[in-house]
Amino acid sequence: MSDDASPAQSLIPYERWTDDALREVVARALELAASEGLPGEHHYYITFRTDHPQVKLPGHLKARYPQEMTIVLQHQFEALTVDRARQLFSVRLYFGGVPATLVIPFSALTGFADPAVRFGLRFQPTMEAAAEPEPEAAPEVPAAAPEAPAQVVSLDAFRRRPARE
Repeated sequence: MSDDASPAQSLIPYERWTDDALREVVARALELAASEGLPGEHHYYITFRTDHPQVKLPGHLKARYPQEMTIVLQHQFEALTVDRARQLFSVRLYFGGVPATLVIPFSALTGFADPAVRFGLRFQPTMEAAAEPEPEAAPEVPAAAPEAPAQVVSLDAFRRRPARE
């Protein structure tokens, strides 16, 4: 009777385990790039959810990419580190000549590719925050407050240009 029914829901999280195992491939690839650089023509396209609660990136990038962003690690990247304990990596990239450090948890990844060898992976991001970073996030809100006036000042500067001067 159940032959016509949809497949049974698994009580074992096989899909999550598979994603976790494939994220290990990304971690190893990033560790190789961090320690030895990228060999030959290898380069990485990394796509991640910018709205993931543990992703950290400058406000102008968050505004430009409110949900998802793809970065390329090829020739110009610095300070690439992989933090296995916190399950994330960080990298400094340049956007319009301005350096920006991005902190990306592996759980925010939606894609990884190395076009030089036609290799690619897709992931389902895990959007909930980990139990530990949530208490840290509350104290960071006041720390982010000084950035808001800087943005307001830049908007005021923008408004002065078309002003009646």
